Amino acid sequence: MRGATNSPPVFEDCLFRDRAAYFPDERTLVLADVHLGRDRASNVEFSLGEREDVLSRLDALLSRFDPREVVVAGDLLHGFDSVPHGVERSLRAFERHIEDGGARLVVTRGNHDPMLDSVLEGVVADYSIGASLACHGHERPDPAAGYVHGHIHPAITIEGRKRPCYLRGPAADGGEVLVLPAFTRLAGGVDVARAGSFRSPLLGEPDTYRPVVLDEDVDETLAFPPLSALRSHL
Repeated sequence: MRGATNSPPVFEDCLFRDRAAYFPDERTLVLADVHLGRDRASNVEFSLGEREDVLSRLDALLSRFDPREVVVAGDLLHGFDSVPHGVERSLRAFERHIEDGGARLVVTRGNHDPMLDSVLEGVVADYSIGASLACHGHERPDPAAGYVHGHIHPAITIEGRKRPCYLRGPAADGGEVLVLPAFTRLAGGVDVARAGSFRSPLLGEPDTYRPVVLDEDVDETLAFPPLSALRSHL
């Protein structure tokens, strides 16, 4: 895969790994759309291994970056109207792994999180990370120089393979935005090259956004041209 290198300056020093983003100056790791309980909501007769997958990947990120804070930019939970016992156990394990890694957990509220306050204290609407604001992206937060959020589960199909991707570009209000892929691997993702619009008040014209794909085989981040220029090559 060949990529371009131009990128918005607010996120210039941001590091990408396994559907998450790390801000080294703030020692902050950000991920979004963990969707704990997606496994239980799936129409299958066997466990999809959600808890083990999320926790092992979280541990790898904590070990790699040694963050001071872990910010979940919304949709930590999947279910809208209940928190089953098994899901609460997954949440407690998620908290424990972050604490054992020497970090503090910060969670912003997503549209899937109406029950989150019943099982987790201190949930916030958004959270400042340097010049940027972490939020879920389903509602418009206060103005900021940059926004990092999830919500739309971006993905892109390259060489016949659908890959999770990050999106970078101008926010609808004139700031800059970084959209994270869903941290859960049970989410199929929205192919951004085919999207006519995005389900977020922070995002404008889809053609202006640049996909960023992590090639995990070689641990290399590839930043592509804007979707307007990229579509004809996909």
